[in-house]
Amino acid sequence: MLFLPTMSKANKPSETPLMQQHRAIKQKYPDAVLLFRVGDFYETFGQDAIIASQVLGITLTKRNNGAAASLDLAGFPHHALDTYLHKLVKAGYRVAICDQLEDPKQAKGIVKRGVTEMVTPGTAINDKLLEHKSNNFLAGVHFAGDNLFGLCFLDLSTGEFLIAEGDREYADKLLQSFAPSEVIFERHKQKAFRELFDARMYTYTLDEWIFDTAYAEETLLKHFQTHSLKGFGIEEYKQGITAAGAVIHYLKDTEHPNLQHITSIQCIHRNNFLWMDRFTIRNLELTYGNAEGNHTLLSVLDNTVSPMGARLLKRWLLFPLIDINQINERLQLVETFIKETDLRNDLSHAIKQCGDIERLISKIPTKKINPREVLQLAKGLKQVQQIKEWCTKHNNPYLQRIGDALNPCPLIAEKIFTEIIDNPPATIAKGGVINNGVNPELDELRDISQSGKAYLAKLQAIEAEKTGITSLKIGFNNVFGYYLEVTNSHKSRVPENWIRKQTLANAERYITPELKEYEEKITGAEEKILQIEAQLYDQLLSELMDYLQPVQTNGNLLAILDCLCCFAHNAIHYQYKKPELHEGDDWVVKEARHPVIERNLPPGESYIHNDIELNKTDQQIIILTGPNMSGKSALLRQVALITLMAHMGSFVPATEAKISLTDKIFTRVGASDNLSGGESTFMVEMNETAAIINNITPRSLVLLDEIGRGTSTYDGISIAWSIIEYLHQSPHQPKTLFATHYHELNELEEKFPRIKNYHITNKEAGNKIIFLRKLARGGSTHSFGIHVAKMAGMPPSLIQRANEILAHLESQHVDDNTNADQPVRRADKDLSEKIKNINTAQYQLSIFDAHSQTFEEIRQLLANIDINRLTPVEALLKLQEIKNMVK
Repeated sequence: MLFLPTMSKANKPSETPLMQQHRAIKQKYPDAVLLFRVGDFYETFGQDAIIASQVLGITLTKRNNGAAASLDLAGFPHHALDTYLHKLVKAGYRVAICDQLEDPKQAKGIVKRGVTEMVTPGTAINDKLLEHKSNNFLAGVHFAGDNLFGLCFLDLSTGEFLIAEGDREYADKLLQSFAPSEVIFERHKQKAFRELFDARMYTYTLDEWIFDTAYAEETLLKHFQTHSLKGFGIEEYKQGITAAGAVIHYLKDTEHPNLQHITSIQCIHRNNFLWMDRFTIRNLELTYGNAEGNHTLLSVLDNTVSPMGARLLKRWLLFPLIDINQINERLQLVETFIKETDLRNDLSHAIKQCGDIERLISKIPTKKINPREVLQLAKGLKQVQQIKEWCTKHNNPYLQRIGDALNPCPLIAEKIFTEIIDNPPATIAKGGVINNGVNPELDELRDISQSGKAYLAKLQAIEAEKTGITSLKIGFNNVFGYYLEVTNSHKSRVPENWIRKQTLANAERYITPELKEYEEKITGAEEKILQIEAQLYDQLLSELMDYLQPVQTNGNLLAILDCLCCFAHNAIHYQYKKPELHEGDDWVVKEARHPVIERNLPPGESYIHNDIELNKTDQQIIILTGPNMSGKSALLRQVALITLMAHMGSFVPATEAKISLTDKIFTRVGASDNLSGGESTFMVEMNETAAIINNITPRSLVLLDEIGRGTSTYDGISIAWSIIEYLHQSPHQPKTLFATHYHELNELEEKFPRIKNYHITNKEAGNKIIFLRKLARGGSTHSFGIHVAKMAGMPPSLIQRANEILAHLESQHVDDNTNADQPVRRADKDLSEKIKNINTAQYQLSIFDAHSQTFEEIRQLLANIDINRLTPVEALLKLQEIKNMVK
């Protein structure tokens, strides 16, 4: 072994004071990229520098820091912080911003530094890090038991604070719906979180003691400065409170002490909303699409005019109402906005003028709001005053309540207009923000500063007259300030009390006591002006702190109005009609369309509408058959989307709609593998279907597409048949649409009174198929799969061979004389007989060989082998025996 000589402490190079300071601060934030302010730059060192250079595309250099041969280094100008910070956080890094805490000019020794802000994906409040139309939630998850979870969702940029608790399914649904940018939970639960929830979420773990219920309650009480949580209506939700307390602790721990804009906390009650699990939200493509183009229901419906409205619309979409009175309240107001076009247009225009007051007011506690944003806040409050008047004067009760709750905060709005100039600069540091007439001292100093040129011109004229130096000039430089410049030809006329400061080739420069006194006065005035403006601006922000809650309430109410005006706009432009919600069983729509597909059709093409009816009397289950690509899946989705839109309070794409109140929508539409989880298409399909079967209620809507296709034909038909039977015989009798290629399922109509067959029509023209996309009674007996394969571009030889096999199978069709009670077994027998007769000489290996007698004998042989007792030689002999059987 090679032994290297050790370096004694005496001759070991020591770190520079700057690097010692950096190391001490970095030790406190080991899991963050530390942006270390040095002069006009933010520097990164070591591994942080490597990350920064890779993510930001900045140059990586090396420096000798005294402690080692070299150290990686990368930096960027401090004024580019927002740009680079955005890139680091978007790349999934936690960033600690270390600033200089004192003026380097006044510092004795090394400048004092400290972390002033920690930015993580879930705590970002910078505009460049946020999507204006989406919330940026930080989530907390508390593992409270075997199947009990406490959850919390906080948007630091708006102050929205929500808690919930429930089982794993509910927790998963909330996490998928709110899509938090960051999730925190107990450190020892990392494996459990990955197994139970989406492992792709950005997560951060905390010590277990932080998730103590008593500590969490104490944290929340201290934050809200109350004696109990009863006023928020959450005192019984202990697990949710625990998650919420952990989130507040985390924010304080990551240098976010200014949380005054988090003024309230609300509970999300599971039974207040129409339930859709994560599969349904994905399958219906509500907020993100699976197909090319990413067309979603949100993208079609979102014609809001404000970021606040866009964020609320997304929430409404994922959490539709279930209270029929609240739904009708929205529908009636939408109807009012449709009839009163001027009112709707006026409201939309005013709301648009308000800007994002919800996020603007949330910048007040951190004092990161700039003068332009403060002025925009005042302009927004002025618009609120006008909106309040329109609402309170109207006869719609819901609109009156909204108007009554709006608070235009006239005192603070007027103060802002009085103190801030009409077109202020982007930052207070540049000055020129505060109006004249606000502060007498400021006005006087400005007068001195602004009248400087006139004073100097006057002084120059006086001195020129006194001395007779007609070419006298007054100038300024950074070395000795203001000066008098005299050409060499007039040097003899310079008074004795002038002090010479600089000699030039053709002139001399002098200063006078009077000029120096004025210089000090004018220079001091500019510094004092900036200081007074900063103080006045800071006082204004302090006064705005008293208005956090009312302005947040305004933001929420404006968002509601924005969404309902948007619904009215959609109804007019897309020909949507008002749905009639009722508590009966009938679900009836006339001339229904798919809201997303119809908006994305090629020019000149119109959507083929259909009438659909479901009830518990004679049409509880519709079995839907039809050719591939004929529109079965689209029909299923449009039933769900129309139901969902009605429960949001939106008009729907139909000429008439009677929607029975629905508490749960379940869908199983489209195939998808979960390969990373080790699950096949069929396993995913069965998991999702089982979740539906086990959670149906009398008011559920169930939409199933191609159940059973992920396995063999016979297994698939058997499973699909039994699922339909189960749903029909269930005491809940959920309304169901079942799309399938298994034409054998059409026989169920003859056996059960509430099952009806429908198909999507088509017509054949020559060797082509034309999809008519019209729903009609009766089952279909042809899938036209080969036609679709041809349309997809399959090779002609493959298509020809498929037609030969199909023709052979159809020619072998035998009359059905078997027991009608056993359609699956009959199909199995018929198909097996036909397949045996197909000529497979063209192929080396046929997919049908698995049903041959030889393969059956091999299966039987393998089944009788006891592998645990088989010797190597016996195994080789068995292998030879199987090989001979194949030959």
